[in-house]
Amino acid sequence: MQKYTPFLMFVGEQHGKAEEAMQFYASLFGQAQITNVDRYGAGEAEPEGTLRNGVLTLGGTEFFFMDSSLEHAFTFTPAFSIFVRCESEEEIEAAFAKLTEEGHILMPLDTYGFSRQFAWIQDKYDVSWQINLP
Repeated sequence: MQKYTPFLMFVGEQHGKAEEAMQFYASLFGQAQITNVDRYGAGEAEPEGTLRNGVLTLGGTEFFFMDSSLEHAFTFTPAFSIFVRCESEEEIEAAFAKLTEEGHILMPLDTYGFSRQFAWIQDKYDVSWQINLP
């Protein structure tokens, strides 16, 4: 069992998009598998059909997902990002192309002193990613 697990709660403008994001991320990388999808039912605390709990495994690491319609004083921030070590130029270029669709480039895909290719992106769900080809 994994002891430390990233937990992504979709609130505000992103509410209702947790399952969509989970499916999108699963499509980006190899070794991805959605292992749990539990939605709210009629008459429960959250809108019917939104994600109560979802689990996505990326490269052996579990990520938890959920929707919350409650008003929160926070959302996702680039101060927390998912760091991905890519294995090829094709992988990093494909990830960059998909993650930047409707997203924001915080650092463009380029060669930096610490990496052959690197980019920092905030995707269409406002989740931040650092993708790296060492």
